[in-house]
Amino acid sequence: MKATATVQRHTATVVADRFDLMTWRDTYEQSAGLRELTAELSLRHDGATDLLTDAFLAAYQARPRLRDRAEMDPSRLVDHHVLSSLMEPPDFAELRRTTAGDPYAAAMAVLAMAPSLRRILQRAQEAQDQAGQAEQDAVAQQPTESVEEAESDSRQAGRAAEAAAQAMTAAARGLRADAHAAAARAARVARQEAALMRIWGITAGETERMPFAQRLQLAERLRTSRLARWADLIGRFRQMACGERAHKVENAGGELIGITLGDDLSRVVPSELANLGLPVLRAVFAARYAAGELMLYDNRGEQTTGRGAIIACVDTSHSMYEEGPGGVTREAWAKACALALLDQARDAGRDFVGILFSAADKLQVFRFPAGESAGMPRVLEFAETFLGGGTSYQRPLSAAADVLRQEFDDAARARGDIVMITDDDCGVTEEWMRDWKDTKRQLGFRVFGVAVGAPRVAEADSVLDALCDNLRCVEDLTDVHAAADLFRLI
Repeated sequence: MKATATVQRHTATVVADRFDLMTWRDTYEQSAGLRELTAELSLRHDGATDLLTDAFLAAYQARPRLRDRAEMDPSRLVDHHVLSSLMEPPDFAELRRTTAGDPYAAAMAVLAMAPSLRRILQRAQEAQDQAGQAEQDAVAQQPTESVEEAESDSRQAGRAAEAAAQAMTAAARGLRADAHAAAARAARVARQEAALMRIWGITAGETERMPFAQRLQLAERLRTSRLARWADLIGRFRQMACGERAHKVENAGGELIGITLGDDLSRVVPSELANLGLPVLRAVFAARYAAGELMLYDNRGEQTTGRGAIIACVDTSHSMYEEGPGGVTREAWAKACALALLDQARDAGRDFVGILFSAADKLQVFRFPAGESAGMPRVLEFAETFLGGGTSYQRPLSAAADVLRQEFDDAARARGDIVMITDDDCGVTEEWMRDWKDTKRQLGFRVFGVAVGAPRVAEADSVLDALCDNLRCVEDLTDVHAAADLFRLI
């Protein structure tokens, strides 16, 4: 007699190798959400673990492949139908552009599918109940002698499978619609999280290197951040600033129009250089260089940018919490501008310092040295911190000057840039103003002012105007281009 070939029946719909399964198990162990969802769905479906594994692998694999229905264990035909329906719509192909090869993103996609998976399993359970009832009715309608006769296991399985197939066909449209909805929801969630990461300047490479728990915590913090409501504004600001940097011309020569003072050795006039040849005058040259008072050729059309730190002094007094047109708060606009300045500094290899201020007794300084990772938790802390209270100019500007003085003493770097972002004008003492002007002349830094939603602060006779070399007023808080010239000049 010829041996009958036994067809192997599988409980897994998606074909996977041991490395794929190891990735799933490792991700499952790290994700409390996946474990909780498995426990919940297992109450409705014996194969919930297999279904979630299949959904994960379909999102994770580069080219997911489904087994033939004939290879499936009858108890997992529902899973096969769900997976084939899940992978039909264009939404799933779009989803996989974000999740393929990324275990975290694939896990988040499965969790996003949870509402649809619950409905799918409920429909499947209803279909199975209908199948079971149909089988009982069929047996009850047979003659008594037939019922008393023992039926073979194969006939019982065949009748059950036929009834289940009929019930599944009736439920197929609803299952397919739910599967399509699951794919669409997962794709939408994946897009939103990827966009949120890009808005905050986090690259795909950075997220892929993060441990699962850290990445999950970061994503949750970004979603619940105080500034999450204005994430789009932050993203547009950073994009605008990046575009301005790309078009900025550094140290472009121009028409010679005369002589000016400064410390740019590339433009020193010959008579100044001649002093270096006389030992007795070398100390004079050094002193004039340190004070930025060397005679230089002055060119029209030349753009000079700073070399020292970029310092953003951001007003976080109570009035900055007020909303302007479009529902954007003054604080949100100011923080978006400051984060773009952070990008500016890092792109130019310059230190960045964020100084949050309000009343004289409220100040917080955030340092981001060039060459070191900014650290997203620290960036978020800077963005989220709000001090409240009144407004004082002297303390934040003095703190900014101290930073630039220390930088000059430690690294001989001058020409820093201070950006003062505020919505209020306040007085300063004459003594402080004299010291401020002396310090500014010694260190050669520039001060840019931005009056946010407060035109009177930018008036010609305001204190802010007296403090700044370059001042503008921003009234439309949805307009990121109002600050475009900052990123061309700094």
